[in-house]
Amino acid sequence: MSIVHEADRLAFLADGVVALRGVLPIDLVAALDAPVERALANEDTTTDMTALGAALTGDDADGDRGRFRSGVDHWRHDDDLLRFATASPLPELIAALLDTRTLFLYEDSVLAKEPNTLEPTVFHQDHPYFSVDGEAVCTTWIPLDPVTRDTGGMGYVRGSHRDDTRWRPNLFVTRDAIPGAEGEDVPDLHADPGDADIVWLDAEPGDVIVHHARTLHGAGPNHSTSQRRRAISIRYCGEGVTFRSRALTPKPHHETMSDGDPLREPEFPQAWPATVP
Repeated sequence: MSIVHEADRLAFLADGVVALRGVLPIDLVAALDAPVERALANEDTTTDMTALGAALTGDDADGDRGRFRSGVDHWRHDDDLLRFATASPLPELIAALLDTRTLFLYEDSVLAKEPNTLEPTVFHQDHPYFSVDGEAVCTTWIPLDPVTRDTGGMGYVRGSHRDDTRWRPNLFVTRDAIPGAEGEDVPDLHADPGDADIVWLDAEPGDVIVHHARTLHGAGPNHSTSQRRRAISIRYCGEGVTFRSRALTPKPHHETMSDGDPLREPEFPQAWPATVP
């Protein structure tokens, strides 16, 4: 399998994001097509973000807006996605990048922007949505389709993971914060990036983009008339990470965890060293 080079690890530490090029076998990524499509078709586990954005802004969700769908925790219902998150080459790569002896799965997420989807993904920080504390927390972004900025590629604010600002979690298709959230609103970096050092990353199937949980990031609309933009995102936690409940984003399968607990199975499946056959 591909290895993580020291330059990759140093880039991740400095910038809070790194693109690992061609590190996953193409046939492995192609095999994700069926489980990702199953996840997108399951209305119990995915949200129509286009409809949500229309409801929040008063726009017409039935107009020519394309469609943006996303969901989380598909690993709990789909063994194929659980195996990918815990028994593929991915966890070993991330354990090497984080320099951690153990790695736990926090959640997965499936995201799809169909052609002509107008919704951007507004800039946000993952950490406020996660019920964990610790430094070794990251998100991976694995495209199933070729991605450019024009088709909804990801943008990351380099170095923002070192900023101690407490950002309020938002609703992804609007800058409106989740009710009850504390902190500062993330600036509208799509409209006015100011002096933010944003890197926009194209990606191909086989690439893995990894960012720190505190790195600000967002994505644009999919302006293509024919190219889908599908991705699966896996979030991992390494050594020293502990549980911390956040009432804004509770997960039912975390009910047995208490603040300060080290992460453990089955609530957090161990991804490295692998325990799932």
